Amino acid sequence: MLPPGFVPLDIPGDFIAANGPLYIRHEGSLVLLGFRVERRHTNLLGSCHGGMLATFCDMLLPITVHRKSAEVGMRFLPTVNLTIDYLAPAQLGQWVQGEAEVLRVTRTLVFAQGLVTADGVPCVRTSGILRIGPPFPERGEVVG
Repeated sequence: MLPPGFVPLDIPGDFIAANGPLYIRHEGSLVLLGFRVERRHTNLLGSCHGGMLATFCDMLLPITVHRKSAEVGMRFLPTVNLTIDYLAPAQLGQWVQGEAEVLRVTRTLVFAQGLVTADGVPCVRTSGILRIGPPFPERGEVVG
């Protein structure tokens, strides 16, 4: 069951198809990204694998920039740097949700940061630098 307001995020490509699904809630300036921790997302101890949380953060930042920065818009945003601080585990079945903000946009780079929670408890703090690339192909959203 999804929290109110979340809808599936349609991102083309095999990677997210294999590692998702991801969901988005976008209302005005509010942009939230989320997923439910499934067995395939977990490590041997039943916690969400750090690699899955890193993947989530690597999606959270550019997807937020796409929706919050009119000057960047829908452009390819490959990751130059991604910093992740793991604060607490996200367990099987928990709802993982992230919110990010755009800190600065230059001619070629975007700086952003975010906080990820698991059932409302902070579990990851992230920040990143994204390069502003070419516009997306018409098919859909492509992220860095």
